Amino acid sequence: MSVGILGTKLGMTQIFDENGKAIPITVVQAGPCRVTQVKTKQTDGYEAIQVGYHEVREKLVNKPTLGHLQKSGAPPLKHLKEYRVAEPLAFELGQTLTVDMFEAGQLVNVTGKSIGRGFAGYQKRHNFARGPMSHGSKNHRLPGSTGAGTTPGRIYPGKRMAGQLGNKTVTIRKLEIVRVDPEQNVLLIKGAVPGKPGALLNIAPF
Repeated sequence: MSVGILGTKLGMTQIFDENGKAIPITVVQAGPCRVTQVKTKQTDGYEAIQVGYHEVREKLVNKPTLGHLQKSGAPPLKHLKEYRVAEPLAFELGQTLTVDMFEAGQLVNVTGKSIGRGFAGYQKRHNFARGPMSHGSKNHRLPGSTGAGTTPGRIYPGKRMAGQLGNKTVTIRKLEIVRVDPEQNVLLIKGAVPGKPGALLNIAPF
């Protein structure tokens, strides 16, 4: 796995290419991130680096984490993320990672938490068909039969039923970076990414 960067979803808009074609994009405030730990096989049994993002007030971070961050000279950071790398010693403690590591046209995987939609029914959650809408049907949005009868006498695990919809970690693969703005630490990514504006995102090379 190669090194990625953490960021915040700002929202969606559109830009136009040289041919006047509209391109839907998501604007992401990516980084800057700090390298807060370098892990090697000798010290931790595997090779990785830990990256921190989103500086906050000191009282919002617990003391063990503050002590850990002070070793790299990093300020209080809200989010920590590990990336497996082949050569961790190529990174230094306290090193800053920015959007310069990406370029326009590059493909990335974007991971985030999808929008939570609460307790949802069968039609909204699983795209079930509805029942007849005629008067007296008494079955407009009901699930219908859920079991096989006396045998097995129970519902099998994994049965598609009403329940929590969204609020899950989702990865959208092979999204194209349209533009990189190093001055404002902004990435313009073609298409939609998980979460609502303000959501934490993990952007990693495909």
